[in-house]
Amino acid sequence: MVSPTSLTGSAVAEPDAVHDAVTTWYAAHARDLPWRRETATAWHVLVSEIMLQQTPVERVVPVYEAWIARWPTPGALAAEASGEAVRAWGRLGYPRRALRLHAAAVAIGERHDGVVPDDLEQLRALPGVGEYTAAAVAVFAYGRRHAVLDTNVRRVLARLLEGAGQPAPSLTRPERLLAASVLPPDDETAAVWSIGLMELGALVCTARTPSCAACPVRGACRWYAAGRPPYEGPARRGQPWAGTDRQCRGRLLAVLREAEGAVAGAALRAVWDDTTQRERALDGLLDDGLVVTAGPDTYALPG
Repeated sequence: MVSPTSLTGSAVAEPDAVHDAVTTWYAAHARDLPWRRETATAWHVLVSEIMLQQTPVERVVPVYEAWIARWPTPGALAAEASGEAVRAWGRLGYPRRALRLHAAAVAIGERHDGVVPDDLEQLRALPGVGEYTAAAVAVFAYGRRHAVLDTNVRRVLARLLEGAGQPAPSLTRPERLLAASVLPPDDETAAVWSIGLMELGALVCTARTPSCAACPVRGACRWYAAGRPPYEGPARRGQPWAGTDRQCRGRLLAVLREAEGAVAGAALRAVWDDTTQRERALDGLLDDGLVVTAGPDTYALPG
């Protein structure tokens, strides 16, 4: 591992030069995403960050835009039943995120007078908000100086600073310290640096086919200087979908989302043949609060 204070490499010798390269590149190449526009509020950023967890940008944009049009503030969402959040979540996957976002909206109203807080600890105390999401909201919505460590940022920093093709499977304390140590000293530049690293990882320094020729910090990258050695850490497993409990849960929820009200159990049984798996998935949905019983063998989204 390189020194936590080092942002030097084979060609670029000054940390400021690396910071400038990333922020200048971002100004020229940033995607026009709705949650990055000047009209976006901290609530908009929070919604986008929850939706973007394990979900590609292109799938999130239309759902996000419909969500913000309907619920432009935390109070607007909190005023509706949590089941409406699940319904509006559509096919984004991991629908418990919808319940947590609804719970966060309620908490923001109760604890913060309807305004998304800018303090890391207060953000982390909101339902469904973890270390990354709290930092992302504080930085991207309020311009605070914190390290924001999603998969893309971790990969860029692993290559740039440590010469590793991929970061460790789990975020470590040394990794947090290293990321914090290379933040630009002023809040404004640090915020742009953070989002610039994220965009660089999404568009250029990708996991499988990095475009090193287009990278603004190639000259400072230890991984590139080492000849781009392959990743030799633990195998990274993809998540299967077809035939899994997740797919079954999705099918059951789709029936409930599309219904006007309660649904007879027969309608759920019709969409999945494996009785044992279907009942296990339904029990899980009930335990998670994504589905409620509305009568004998009758089910609905939470009211």
